[in-house]
Amino acid sequence: MKKGEIACLAFTERGRALAQTLCASLGGTVSCTRDGVSLADWTAEAFASCRALVYVGAAGIAVRAIAPHLVSKASDPAVLAVDECGRFAVPLASGHLGGANELARRIARVCGATAVITTATDVNGVFAADEWARVQDMAIADVSKIKAVSAKLLAGETVAVRAAFPIDGAPPEGVCLTASDAADAWVDVRAHDVLTLVPRALVLGVGCKRGTTAETLEERFAEFCAETGVLPEAVRDAATIDLKRGEAGLSEFCAAHGWPLAYYTAEELAAVEGEFSTSAFVARTTGVDNVCERAAVRRAGGELIVKKTARGGVTFALAKRNLHLDWRWRNG
Repeated sequence: MKKGEIACLAFTERGRALAQTLCASLGGTVSCTRDGVSLADWTAEAFASCRALVYVGAAGIAVRAIAPHLVSKASDPAVLAVDECGRFAVPLASGHLGGANELARRIARVCGATAVITTATDVNGVFAADEWARVQDMAIADVSKIKAVSAKLLAGETVAVRAAFPIDGAPPEGVCLTASDAADAWVDVRAHDVLTLVPRALVLGVGCKRGTTAETLEERFAEFCAETGVLPEAVRDAATIDLKRGEAGLSEFCAAHGWPLAYYTAEELAAVEGEFSTSAFVARTTGVDNVCERAAVRRAGGELIVKKTARGGVTFALAKRNLHLDWRWRNG
């Protein structure tokens, strides 16, 4: 099984045929217990590595199989049960954040099933903040705060959203934009006391001494986030000078966060326009007066929002992409 794919498990030949039809359209892999596949082993592997698990069989079997692995809707994959006749597609876990509801709708279109959606916001036809976050590629700082926003919408009240990024289009019914600090939810790269939806819009510029370990970088990054108030989830990728190519610690640090790491030559960094912190020592060592700020801005193509912060041989800076969100909150 590959990371991020859909994995289907069938229990009969009829179920296998349906699973093959679904995967032919949606992508993914098909397994069947008739081939000696263990339900428990398959579930453990798929739960850890796949973005969605589809059991073609009884919902009860799926519920018992996944029970030992459930942790949080913020991290669990989507889980669905589809009967082997293809009549019903039932999301069982991670309906919004994991995309199980959307996948149920897609499955329904493939095989003519009824998508059995039970989440309150969906059945009442109101805006789902967590599904919007997933569709717009935003993280959620504290998933426990989704409940208050959903409850207000379900009660017929208006939810006020304050956004640090532009959002195109008209807000959905029950939602309004506000400039007040007393918002019900924020769209921002820094945490607030209410529901905070975090766009993955930042580039982390990095400079470090040769041989800096991943552990050291991780410690400095945690300190950097605490000092600036920026949420780690807001970082999408990282950038540095090409002299750092081959630095194992830096590569491991970025890989652990899932960030692509871009490298630029001194000439490319020097050509970046803007006002940057300068260092004669850095200029003598690398051929350009600043690495982290210039690399962040070059990669982001936007403005510098956190200037160079140096600690323990590591420098970080943050630049923001020119990101536009929209109010679309459902793909399926």
